[in-house]
Amino acid sequence: MPSTTETFGLSSAAIFIARLIFAAVFAMAATFKFLNISGTADYIAAAGFPFASGFAWIAAVFEVILVLCLLTGAYFSEAAIAAAIYVVFLGFAFHGPSHWAASQAEFGFFIDHFTFLAGLMFAACHGPGNLLTLNRQLWRP
Repeated sequence: MPSTTETFGLSSAAIFIARLIFAAVFAMAATFKFLNISGTADYIAAAGFPFASGFAWIAAVFEVILVLCLLTGAYFSEAAIAAAIYVVFLGFAFHGPSHWAASQAEFGFFIDHFTFLAGLMFAACHGPGNLLTLNRQLWRP
């Protein structure tokens, strides 16, 4: 027998809203990158990465792909895992321990990446839900 929350569709609605939030975050990040790709490349170079311009473009395109997967539900779990890895990388690369001495806010930015990671891991395990989902996947969580 379905739970009370599923009977009223609350679980499906909550999962769909979470998908929209995840997609919005990555859509904003991609938009900011595309609007100032050279600034993004400068930021990447300042963190010490070579080929900063190429990485800026790769990051922007990757984020667009994540948005498409998160919105449609296609390859959702795989996209959530890829996004989780990406988010942890970004946390360490741009807000990690070497940045904390210069600004306490950097520690907060670093920690925020792990709350996002937790949501992405939960999403990867539970899938895209039933609302407006293509539900294509490479493996079943």
